[in-house]
Amino acid sequence: MIMEIRTYRLKPGTRDEFLRVMLEESVPLLTAHGIDVIAAGASLTEPDDAYLIRAFASLEAHQEQEETFYASQPWLTGPREAIVSRIDTYHTIVIETTKEAAEALRH
Repeated sequence: MIMEIRTYRLKPGTRDEFLRVMLEESVPLLTAHGIDVIAAGASLTEPDDAYLIRAFASLEAHQEQEETFYASQPWLTGPREAIVSRIDTYHTIVIETTKEAAEALRH
């Protein structure tokens, strides 16, 4: 199993709305596309930072599920603009992990 950890540096003052859209609109779409969202939320130390942690069965599943999701009409015509317009930069790291480690991070 692999885990993707994505951190976002958001445009100043946009974090609350970014998180609202992510949690209420984007995460349900990700889940509907079979993507396992482990956790998402705000940084405890940086007022303009947020994170998203997702799990996938393999690197191949990661690539396939992301391509399918990001090309989908519900994403493109739904929360995409509200999410992307608030991101200044983001960083993604993908690591190998166990189901137990992923479950420990889930909240």
